[in-house]
Amino acid sequence: MRHLLLLPLIASGADLRLATFQADVTPPLGTPLCFALVKPGVEVVDPLTARGVILTGNGAPVVLVAVDWLGISNEAHDAWRRALAQAAGTTPDRVTVHVLHQHDAPGHDDTASRITRNAGLPDAVQHDRFMADAVQLTAASVRVATHRLQPVTHAGTAAARVERVASNRRILGPDEKVKYVRYSSSRIPEAIAAPEGTVDPELVAIAFWNDAKPLAVLTYYATHPQSHYGQGGISWEFPGMARQAREQSTGVAHIHFNGASGNVAAGKYNNGDPENRAVLASRMQAGMAAAFASIRKTPVTAADLHWNTVPVALPLRGTLSSGTLSQTVSDPNAKLADRLRAARDLAWVERIGKGHKITLSRLRVGPAEAIHLPGELFIEYQLGARALRPGKALGVAAYGDLGPGYIGTQIAYSQGGYETGIVSRTAPEVEGVLTAAIRNLME
Repeated sequence: MRHLLLLPLIASGADLRLATFQADVTPPLGTPLCFALVKPGVEVVDPLTARGVILTGNGAPVVLVAVDWLGISNEAHDAWRRALAQAAGTTPDRVTVHVLHQHDAPGHDDTASRITRNAGLPDAVQHDRFMADAVQLTAASVRVATHRLQPVTHAGTAAARVERVASNRRILGPDEKVKYVRYSSSRIPEAIAAPEGTVDPELVAIAFWNDAKPLAVLTYYATHPQSHYGQGGISWEFPGMARQAREQSTGVAHIHFNGASGNVAAGKYNNGDPENRAVLASRMQAGMAAAFASIRKTPVTAADLHWNTVPVALPLRGTLSSGTLSQTVSDPNAKLADRLRAARDLAWVERIGKGHKITLSRLRVGPAEAIHLPGELFIEYQLGARALRPGKALGVAAYGDLGPGYIGTQIAYSQGGYETGIVSRTAPEVEGVLTAAIRNLME
């Protein structure tokens, strides 16, 4: 575990206040990455961080955090929210925890880890001790930040296009079935030549000021964040590079959230060559700079801080059977990857069996608005939410609780493809359920 990183903050008694926090959550070498689906960590290319903001003023404090990890799922997601809530003096329903979904990074799923440990596979999905330490380290950074709150006098939001990064992963053939899945990189000429497809080309920025001094910038953009991965090089990837460059050039704390990018990646514009990581980062950085530069500051007070939540029960995919999954997890002759994937599926089945609901949340501070959603959502959910705010810049953060995995549209389940044809844990009816919940949240 690396040392704690804190940004310098000044205590204040203002009604509407903000503090930023940051903790180093880089895993030790040998840690499973991508839920053990790729090579374990052999070198640290970039340190991984958990960074966020605390807002106080109207009701209990609100905490937003984005982590440079693959995923935080199920009981682990609960543990993060409880720990950060306790540290900030608030309640878990006013804490939202997201990941950026880098694949050369660890995943945290205490439920799946318990299942594999009971099957004789300790530390297979994750290193439990490191995960627990990372939660506590982040909570400690939140606790310190609560004593360094600064006044917020202005807020604002704007959007700008990001060019030649995002492309839709799913390319349909003449039969309206998925012909190619254009992953984070592609060398298939037909896939590269295919249209960009359905994406959200805009990056949204939300910023807060104390008079003339910018305090924090939050950005939102939807794409899988991989340029190349799988060789054990722990990395925050091109979104982390863009975020770091902006933070260094402006001196302002920068927190980035991944949008609904379950079916969006850089495959049209990236062939997987290592040098493309910097190219994609520069394009994303340009979008971040353009969005921030176009923000119009609006005066705000504590009364302008609003937070609301909606619980939603996501329908379970009918092909998932707890008995079959338990047999696979316990089968010593099965492939390790199959056993670990079955454990993660079983973890979600257990959660649904206990009546678990996921909390959707919405933050508003004057003109700035963002919503917080679970799983690997398809981009259509983000576009649908933004359509409810025509002409406005709405921040959409997905990759909250990653327990449900990919969440497709109803038609996508009949089209095949990796996301909905193989690994999604939700049923096709999820679109109607989740769309209604988002509409309810935003009303």
